[in-house]
Amino acid sequence: MTDNNLFSQNKNTLPPLAVRMRPSRISGLVGQGHLTGEDSILDRLLRSREIFSLILWGPPGTGKTTLARIIAEATEADFFEISAVTAGVKDVREMIRKGENNLSLGRKTLLFIDEIHRFNKAQQDALLHAVENGSLVLIGATTENPSFEVISPLLSRMRILRLNPLSDIDLKALFEQALTEDILLSKFHIDLKEKDIDFLIRTAGGDARKMFNTLEICFKMSLSRQKSGKVITISRSDIETALQEKNLLYDKTGDYHYDTISAFIKSVRGSDPDAAVYWMTVMLEGGEDPLFIARRLIILASEDVGNAEPTALNMAVSGFQAVHAVGMPEAAIILAQVTTFLASAPKSNAAYLSLKHSQDFIRDTGFQNVPLHLRNAPTSMMKEMKYGEGYHYPHDTGGFIKQNYLPEQHAGLPVYNPVENGYEKYIRQRLKHLWPERFDPKS
Repeated sequence: MTDNNLFSQNKNTLPPLAVRMRPSRISGLVGQGHLTGEDSILDRLLRSREIFSLILWGPPGTGKTTLARIIAEATEADFFEISAVTAGVKDVREMIRKGENNLSLGRKTLLFIDEIHRFNKAQQDALLHAVENGSLVLIGATTENPSFEVISPLLSRMRILRLNPLSDIDLKALFEQALTEDILLSKFHIDLKEKDIDFLIRTAGGDARKMFNTLEICFKMSLSRQKSGKVITISRSDIETALQEKNLLYDKTGDYHYDTISAFIKSVRGSDPDAAVYWMTVMLEGGEDPLFIARRLIILASEDVGNAEPTALNMAVSGFQAVHAVGMPEAAIILAQVTTFLASAPKSNAAYLSLKHSQDFIRDTGFQNVPLHLRNAPTSMMKEMKYGEGYHYPHDTGGFIKQNYLPEQHAGLPVYNPVENGYEKYIRQRLKHLWPERFDPKS
């Protein structure tokens, strides 16, 4: 049998490489040592065989599904898995019914919900009682901050575990493991230069699934070029081609999630509404949660548009509320409106930079005492200590009077520096008139 025939025999029956490489024991898990190391929370859980509800929060390809399966196996729980993208309340109720039956027989039931942030309030409410009475142990996986996406009553009954992106060292170990242990790849010698291995790992961005998917596509392309033999040569060009494959470029599990949202953000920031709508559409067509896009637009409105167009934040917040109320597919129209508005608006990151500068300044210099004239004086003792003395009420003098609002030793604090763009141009002119020394220290 030739090697190509071997591949043909297996390609339709073998699961993807990322699934084949999934460990079944905690000792085989690469990365997340803060969760799986000796005497860690998961180490204690698995040794005691006690099981409780968890939220696994982290980027794609960091081991959330793997951890859920390992916990179920180690605690001898019946394991059920659903995706919040495709499951509805009916599916949740069916899982609850199975959990109740198991509970009556003295068995544990672990329900794993991938992308739990996609569940709406009604779906999450349906889980609450089952988690409370022990019918289900719930493990939810999410790439989003659970405090924003999971209802408080459910969240209060779950423990949040944060997973980190895998390091390059972790990914290199997984890469080498795949070459030596995978049922298919181990039958060949993979010829891949060290610098190209580094490129493959770097483009994965801490996502093991993305690395495995890219490697598998490269393997298939290279194998198809060869008639026989056990040496498979993979080049940098193969990796670059694999990264552009449609099934890797964007999918609902998030393999290209961060690259695409990055392109979207940079297009809006760069004032290109056409590109911004294109990347927005890529995400929506790939099954992205429209609320995820709407949240990023709110951040963009403050970070990149800012006071150059003060209505931008109102537009973004209104868009988020409308998307939440309407849902898909009509929500795409709302997202397109907000995206084109923000992309076309004048830009300023001056407010964002003022925050970053102030944070850095305070971390370097520490907290300082509030000047006496700015302190409140609700008691006679505070008045005797001269709290509030010397403070001038601006409205008594037409809305502004020159006085110091900073700690005396912080005269050199980095200032808000409005740009000459949009409405911020007017803000700059006003502040320059009120505080000329901050814009021209020689004045």
